[in-house]
Amino acid sequence: MTGYRGGMEIAADAPRFDPACPMSTFPVRIGDRWTAMVVLCLETRPRRFTELRQILAAVSAKVLTETLRAMERDGLVNRTVFDENPPRVECELTALGRTLLNLVEAARSWARDNLDDLLAARRRHDDRRRHPARATNDHTGIATRSQSGGTRPAGPTGQRRA
Repeated sequence: MTGYRGGMEIAADAPRFDPACPMSTFPVRIGDRWTAMVVLCLETRPRRFTELRQILAAVSAKVLTETLRAMERDGLVNRTVFDENPPRVECELTALGRTLLNLVEAARSWARDNLDDLLAARRRHDDRRRHPARATNDHTGIATRSQSGGTRPAGPTGQRRA
């Protein structure tokens, strides 16, 4: 059975999400680059904001501040601002924040196990976007179309052989 929503047909086997679903408030968003890294940085001890900036060198002060404030709002970290000149901010995981450590480790383990496949998929996707005529004939990258329309075996990384 199918349904309609906003003029679009919804397949019968499509998941139905309750608006009150707890996942809609999930604090670690898939693709959120910094929350999991902050959790790992705070695993062993509280750290000053400047320490976190040094460890997470690629994050701007603004984005790190926003991440820490969002984590504080979600009850994952305590931010303590010391009335000093210059101001000092120290962050530590709460008990709730510590419960994320197993989840973050599971995600890290998945990444270690699947990184090569993930990077190969990204390369194939990017190559298809840059060179549509060279697109693979399926998602595996086993064969590619040549300019004349024929196919040739792909190399070990899914790239065309010369």
